Amino acid sequence: MKKLLLAISKGRILEEALELLEKSNIKCLESPHASRKLIIETNLKFLDIMIVRASDVPVYIESGKVDLGIVGKDTLLETSANSHLRLKDLNIAACKLVIAGKKGKILASNMKVATKYPMITKKFFQDEGLPCSVLKLYGSIELAAVLGLSDVIVDLVETGQTLKDNGLVELQLIEKITSLLIVNKTSYKINRQHIDHFLNKIN
Repeated sequence: MKKLLLAISKGRILEEALELLEKSNIKCLESPHASRKLIIETNLKFLDIMIVRASDVPVYIESGKVDLGIVGKDTLLETSANSHLRLKDLNIAACKLVIAGKKGKILASNMKVATKYPMITKKFFQDEGLPCSVLKLYGSIELAAVLGLSDVIVDLVETGQTLKDNGLVELQLIEKITSLLIVNKTSYKINRQHIDHFLNKIN
């Protein structure tokens, strides 16, 4: 029997996902932090885990090589991949995707917006009737607004402390973000029994 493979996003999502799995009595047989293995067995005979970058989770699910994924809603909104189903909102790694900038900044047409999320950003501003130019950055997005490289930024915010420390404020909420359990559509048809068993354990 082919084992199910579950891809989990690195970082905060991984920490909270492993906690959630532990509470459901699903344990990795080796520490994902200490092991150099790319695929880690669990105490469920039919389930292995792999840890990847958030943006890679939908790619692996789309390929059909990986059955399940735990990934932030922001990553799913940013991808055009559609060969997955959203099985469950796990309510972990909660944060929000916001527009932020200097205090008093008003959203207007033709703004420069710095973000890691160009697709979400373009769609939001278009829906608001405010065409914008998007600058895709990979590092500290706040710097773009601080240095005047962009008018505003679109970024994930947990507590808002980083914005505050850099003289920025939240201007508008785009989306509340949590992490979701997703499944490849074909895999769900073929492996329904085992996937439902896993789903029932974490409910």
